[in-house]
Amino acid sequence: MKVTMVAVVTIDGKLARNSAHFSDWSSREDKKIFVSLTKRAGVMIIGHNTYQTLPAPLPGRLHVVLTREAANKEDIPGLVEFTDQQPEDVLAGLEARSYTEAVLGGGSQINALFLQRGLVDEISLTIEPIVFGTGIDLLEGMELDLRARLLEVERLNEGGTVWLRYALDRTPGQPAPGDSGSV
Repeated sequence: MKVTMVAVVTIDGKLARNSAHFSDWSSREDKKIFVSLTKRAGVMIIGHNTYQTLPAPLPGRLHVVLTREAANKEDIPGLVEFTDQQPEDVLAGLEARSYTEAVLGGGSQINALFLQRGLVDEISLTIEPIVFGTGIDLLEGMELDLRARLLEVERLNEGGTVWLRYALDRTPGQPAPGDSGSV
């Protein structure tokens, strides 16, 4: 299964100002990329804090919400599923249901967990020309040593929003495919 981590950050690498801050601050162009990638995959994996920032579940895709309290949550059939499974088990379950692709939509701890376990194939990263100073970092909670290879870069608008797409090797600490690892 192909897993793409999708995120939008400020110039200083922040996902949001705080845990309740919804990413309504991103550009229209970023939102188009997010919608396109998540609808194509048909499923997005997010943490409970990220899910709580959504005004409502997004139509046209399954939301798999990782939470320690899955037993206390009520699924919305075909739209939202709460789980306390390990990331590998979540992906295996999705594959068993014929999903071939999933979008990892955050937050920072969920992103880091999947990256640390070598489960992410690509990163789709939009950088918005904004500085928060403080806030939630792109990754949080563990040390990582990953290498990426740039696949694509695109200026999205006149305001300076940039979209980057990277390939990751699924083996932590190893160069990405096509990267010799030398400086």
